[in-house]
Amino acid sequence: MKEISRRSDCPISYALDFFGDKWSFLIVRDLAFKGQKFYKDFLNAEEGIATNILSDRLKRLESIGVIKSKVFEQLKTQKEYSLTEKGKDLIPILVEVILWSAKYDSDSAVSADFVRQAKSDKAKLISSIYAGLD
Repeated sequence: MKEISRRSDCPISYALDFFGDKWSFLIVRDLAFKGQKFYKDFLNAEEGIATNILSDRLKRLESIGVIKSKVFEQLKTQKEYSLTEKGKDLIPILVEVILWSAKYDSDSAVSADFVRQAKSDKAKLISSIYAGLD
């Protein structure tokens, strides 16, 4: 895995150094919103990530403390991935990205119910997403 070097002390630049590629947030999305936990799940996502990129992103996200892995008890040859607290702290950001996309992309696959929930009580929606991770 390639070492990430900081370009500046800008907080946006710092975040983009880790999440500036589309794959990292999609992996976090799959863990937070789709209940996916295994390498094969991420590999089968509709965006079509390549195996080498997936492996690199999982290692990177784990090395920066956004996700963690453990041996899957039912099949010891598989790792089961989950979000750490640091990773869970990205959920409100992803909710905002989803709402932004819903507003500006009419073809975005965002349910009207999700948008309605977010607009009426965003904190409650985010809490329910957190609750679904345990």
